[in-house]
Amino acid sequence: MTMTNMSITEAIKGRRSIKRFRSDAVPQEVLFELLNTASWAPNHGLREPWRFILFMEDGREQLAEAIINNPGGKKKTPEMIRENIMNAPVSMLVVMNEDPRQKEWEEDYAAVSAFIQNFQLAAWEKGIGTIWKTSPFIHSPFFRNQAGVKPGEKIVGLIHTGYPEKVPEARPRTPIEEKVEMITTKGNMVEV
Repeated sequence: MTMTNMSITEAIKGRRSIKRFRSDAVPQEVLFELLNTASWAPNHGLREPWRFILFMEDGREQLAEAIINNPGGKKKTPEMIRENIMNAPVSMLVVMNEDPRQKEWEEDYAAVSAFIQNFQLAAWEKGIGTIWKTSPFIHSPFFRNQAGVKPGEKIVGLIHTGYPEKVPEARPRTPIEEKVEMITTKGNMVEV
């Protein structure tokens, strides 16, 4: 599945979160191309507050073990966790530097989130699926240490990446008019 002549609107509306992947590897050069494309995300002061830890091939075992051995509450069996991690050819932790200044922290979090969306859309254009996970274990000191996250970094997401085994149907969205309030004159708010 390649979608090379896809418009931006088509990519945004067509992208799906993929839960099951084919076993085909995503070539490293393709991953770096996607990451370089995603790095054009808007980021205040060009701080580029992101860093990535990629788990590929046998390295995915390290990620699975970090989740399985995490002393926090597990809702899945070790076998289920391992199967879930090993299903994705690439699992990527996206981390950001935690700036102690609130304004900069919020700007950086927004920038890293925009980076992730860019990555997902660039991947989708190439027929590569992703799913952005924020499971509770990403906050665990044990998991963070085992996964290579440094002190002063926040995990913004775990992105599973690979060629989709199945693309789910679109789920409906709420018409945006139901979420918009317009102020057209001073003191006058109009609901659409």
